[in-house]
Amino acid sequence: MRIFLVRHGESLGNITESAYRQFGDHNVPLTEWGYRQALAAGRAIASYLATLPVVAPKATIWHSPYLRTRQTKDAIVEASPADAIGDVREDYLLREQDFGLFTEIYDRAEQRRKFPEEFEKWARLRNNSGKFYARPPDGESRADVAQRVRLFLQTVMHDIGSGNDTAIIVGHGVTNRAFEMTFLHHSVEWFERSDNPGNADVTLIHGTHAEGYRSTLLHKADDRDPSAATEMRCAHGSALTITPKSRV
Repeated sequence: MRIFLVRHGESLGNITESAYRQFGDHNVPLTEWGYRQALAAGRAIASYLATLPVVAPKATIWHSPYLRTRQTKDAIVEASPADAIGDVREDYLLREQDFGLFTEIYDRAEQRRKFPEEFEKWARLRNNSGKFYARPPDGESRADVAQRVRLFLQTVMHDIGSGNDTAIIVGHGVTNRAFEMTFLHHSVEWFERSDNPGNADVTLIHGTHAEGYRSTLLHKADDRDPSAATEMRCAHGSALTITPKSRV
């Protein structure tokens, strides 16, 4: 069995937080660089499957409904041989963690300034219960994400039990990390020690039920060249750029 966990490529939100306010978290597109990263991830998966001693069955692709993961899925399909991909399925359980009131605000100082009471309550929860269990105001904790990922895992395992033993899962940093934690029975401490995968990184979970499973970093995506700061920073598929909203 092989499960490829792919984080979406670089998005406009990875370049500037204002993208979340302009588009909404669910509708933030990839940059052109991010799409290039996703193509490379698809080629890495195809190259790995081509080295197997037996022909792998067609891979099932599962993806989050968010735009940046749908576009990453499109790039993987584009980079794969025509006969390598089977079903392509969307599942809302793979969506990004919901940060509630803080969805559009990643700077802690701004969170505290805009929502002082909610921020202090969240800070107390983090101190008392731990980051894994503390919910941001009106949002999800990492434990909440892990619970819905566990539900999604049941669907994947049912599909694998039907003979589809090669899956590509295109998700987000926290959801992919929660999947790896759940599948490999890692502890909460492991989750807190680990970092989110980079944009368009590919983690491979492989093995057998009898021998056990393990994960390896199959592909590390290229980082943006610092000397080309403005290269391919527009939204994939258009010349759309981030424009600040006027404030009344």
